[in-house]
Amino acid sequence: MADLRTRATVRPAPRTQPATDAKPATDAKPATDAKPATVTKPATAPARTSPARTALDRLHAAVLRIDAATPDGRDRALDVLRVLAVTGVVLGHWLVSAVALRADGHLLGDSPLAHMPGLTPLSWVLQPLAVFFLVGGRVAAQGYDSARARGVGYGAWLRQRLRRLAGPVGALLGMWLLVLAGLVVADTAHETIHTLLNLVLSPLWFLLVFALLTALTPLVRRAGATAAVLGGGYVAATDGARMAFGDVGWVDAARQGNVLAGWLVPFALGAAWAAGGFARRRSAVVLLAAGAVSTAGLVLWCGYPASMVGVPGSQISNLNPLTLAAVTFGLAQCGAAMLLCGPLRRLVGRPSPLASPAVPGKELRARPGQFAWAGVTVINLSAITIFLWHQTAMLTVTVTSLATGRPLFGLHTNPDHPLWALARIGWVPVFAIVLVVLCIAFRETENTSRTGRGRTARTPSGRPV
Repeated sequence: MADLRTRATVRPAPRTQPATDAKPATDAKPATDAKPATVTKPATAPARTSPARTALDRLHAAVLRIDAATPDGRDRALDVLRVLAVTGVVLGHWLVSAVALRADGHLLGDSPLAHMPGLTPLSWVLQPLAVFFLVGGRVAAQGYDSARARGVGYGAWLRQRLRRLAGPVGALLGMWLLVLAGLVVADTAHETIHTLLNLVLSPLWFLLVFALLTALTPLVRRAGATAAVLGGGYVAATDGARMAFGDVGWVDAARQGNVLAGWLVPFALGAAWAAGGFARRRSAVVLLAAGAVSTAGLVLWCGYPASMVGVPGSQISNLNPLTLAAVTFGLAQCGAAMLLCGPLRRLVGRPSPLASPAVPGKELRARPGQFAWAGVTVINLSAITIFLWHQTAMLTVTVTSLATGRPLFGLHTNPDHPLWALARIGWVPVFAIVLVVLCIAFRETENTSRTGRGRTARTPSGRPV
């Protein structure tokens, strides 16, 4: 038996070799005792991923989640327009609103537009309130129609929308009541207190008008573009009365209604837009051209100021109260916004396909348009908080920096030199950092105000779940 096993495991010697070269049979081992050879791989260190690379991967993943969670039917262009409007208001206030430290130690408001008229075109870019009312009118009309389709009554719908404003406004007022008490206890000059409160509280008129127009949404939706004509006609009539009779008491009282009537124009255009109006590109072109030509004519031949924001020392302000020039300028802005919707949709619209990367085996990366949409979403989640607290951010930097013991150029000095404008641009990032801190601190007031209870779960698109 041993001889049989030996023959099975020992190969015959090649014929070319002599038989004496063969190994003895007794040296061979049974096949059952043979062990498979093992190959030892050289030890290699595990691949390391740099922290920067990991953070970038997480950023791409977050951007892709935001993009994928956005409802397919959402018009992203409207969100971009809203963000552009809010950003324009914030930058406008930071760049053309100055707080100068006087020799007596008081802080008084000023504006570079009063000293450098060449900067007036900035007000044409940084006063986009008509765009905000346009988008607001469209969203309100669509939201009201959707609520009715779900069986939600007007009262419940209105309470839900106004609740979103009440919480953030209440937080701002509560905080500034404490600040006001501290200023009074510190025996701060009346002029300084007036300057600070005026800058902080003056934007609230915007939210008040917006709330009133939101309450009128059913009527505005039913009237459509007719409501815009009525609002513009009222402003034209009161402006005509001022030119004919001067600034007499009844004319001034009537012109106070321009604030509501004037902003009714873009709000009503937004409601008409939601109902299918302005579907053709030609309509938006006509709106842009007519508004621009009318505004130029009113400024050149009718004595209206060229600045679309208030300028200290000016006899007429296009915003206080609203003038016909501000209304026609708003028409041009509405036309431009409608024309921008197409390019904006292509910029932030969802690219296809999203399911698979371009290169097999390679991780899917977010595209520039998706990054833009993620930024728009983040800002939209805190749009009201940003609008309410941006002046507080600027004033926080302005007041706390007084501890340096000397006025800082572009922050406490008179805005009467071109270098002031350059210095002011340098202060904008500082304002922005403080605003981010304030938004983080008070963002829950906007979150909880959406439903009135607890933390609200929301989709990345900014809507409550």
